[in-house]
Amino acid sequence: MNNECNYILNTPQGIILTVKLVPNSSSNKIVDYNGEYIRIKISAPAIENRANKELIQFCSEVFNINKSKIKIVSGEKSKLKKVLFSDCISDDITKKLLFVLDSIHKDNK
Repeated sequence: MNNECNYILNTPQGIILTVKLVPNSSSNKIVDYNGEYIRIKISAPAIENRANKELIQFCSEVFNINKSKIKIVSGEKSKLKKVLFSDCISDDITKKLLFVLDSIHKDNK
């Protein structure tokens, strides 16, 4: 895993993940990462906010967090987004994310 981890940020409001969204994919999944962002594929198209809504639903399922605590705080009309997880325990989100990213890393070897 990359030592430079700029895709997750702890703030007083909660945890912010930097996500590069790939709409119109065959399935919803976290596919890879680099030091700047996590790339997530979403099956919904990028029309009428559908991909953003599905991204929030997907994050809710992956991290087991209520959708009301997940909000896109920047990049709503861009592929590069900042997603805020409010009122969440940093360690819980980080552990779940690192588990998923580690699985991706192992699969790519």
